[in-house]
Amino acid sequence: MLNRSERIADILAGVLTTLVLLVLYAPVFISAIFSVVQVNDGRIMWETFSLQNYVSMWSNPSVVDALSNTAIVAASAVAIASLLAVLLALYAEWPGVIFRRGIEIAIYLPFLLPPIVTGLSLLVSSSQLGISRGLMTIIVGHTVFVLAVAYRLVLTRLQSMPRALVEASYDLGASRLQTFRFITLPYLASAIVTGAVLALTLSFDETLISVFLAGDRMTLPLRLWAMMRVGFTPEINALVTLVLLVSLVLAALVASRLRIGNSNPE
Repeated sequence: MLNRSERIADILAGVLTTLVLLVLYAPVFISAIFSVVQVNDGRIMWETFSLQNYVSMWSNPSVVDALSNTAIVAASAVAIASLLAVLLALYAEWPGVIFRRGIEIAIYLPFLLPPIVTGLSLLVSSSQLGISRGLMTIIVGHTVFVLAVAYRLVLTRLQSMPRALVEASYDLGASRLQTFRFITLPYLASAIVTGAVLALTLSFDETLISVFLAGDRMTLPLRLWAMMRVGFTPEINALVTLVLLVSLVLAALVASRLRIGNSNPE
């Protein structure tokens, strides 16, 4: 049972946490309010509530094109990163593995470095190789960025896998491919899905790497940034709210997957 000083400390910590969250998220909630109501002389006119800004946003071809590019980039980067994560994790746990530390440094480094450094490095590399900037370079950049997350989750799950399952599969006459298909892959499925959702969240919100690699193509964060340069409008507020909602949904999915994984370790 907590004593008085500990209860006071808990209350103060809760108040401080609440204040920090309010400071961080109040501007976003204000943008959400302004996306559905009008403001006149600093006064919110609640009677003007309307979703017209969201309708007009979807009728903007540049926004729709940016959203389409974002979906293509995110889906492609997540699919490639998930496949590479499984292959690299299997290789890292292979008995005869060589250069494991070097490979893991190459995987983690783009994620640990500031995004501006990663983006600039990829820009220089693509320029030296004569590759034009566009969706393909963005996909490569996002794949390199999110690979570390997917790899770490898959590797952790693989390391927790009981060796007896694989040995029993071999004893029953299964080949390596059959063992992977019916034993290893189902065991890794939860980690793969969790890593994919988390990678999707990171890819959807990534801006700095995309700035260097986009060329004349626009993703949704880049389109939002370009629109904000000319001032805030109700349409921008609607787009900010949309990005926030998608980010919250993806974050909730990641949290639920991680909670399920922790409650069912086997």
